[in-house]
Amino acid sequence: MFARTTMAELDPVRMSVDDAVRVFKESVIPALHKQDGYEGSYVFVASEGKALVLTFWSTEEAADEGIASGFYDDQLAKFVTIYRSERGREIYELVLAEAPALTIG
Repeated sequence: MFARTTMAELDPVRMSVDDAVRVFKESVIPALHKQDGYEGSYVFVASEGKALVLTFWSTEEAADEGIASGFYDDQLAKFVTIYRSERGREIYELVLAEAPALTIG
């Protein structure tokens, strides 16, 4: 399994963090479910608008495909007006996991 990380700093004056999470849940998550190899995601936020999104993929190729196809940029475009700074992105191989089984939101 592979995880793609996206780090962003949102401007909460333009859109509240809660509203950004709602857009992600209602628009991005359903689109992710249509992508081959998508396994799930975590969204972390800090009170000052920093966000870390982890999306999990069955293979590194599946994680890369969303970038190559333009899917990743299409999803980020939903938030383009609220970025405070340039976003970052990397892909990591998941080699150990011990996490609670839960769904939040």
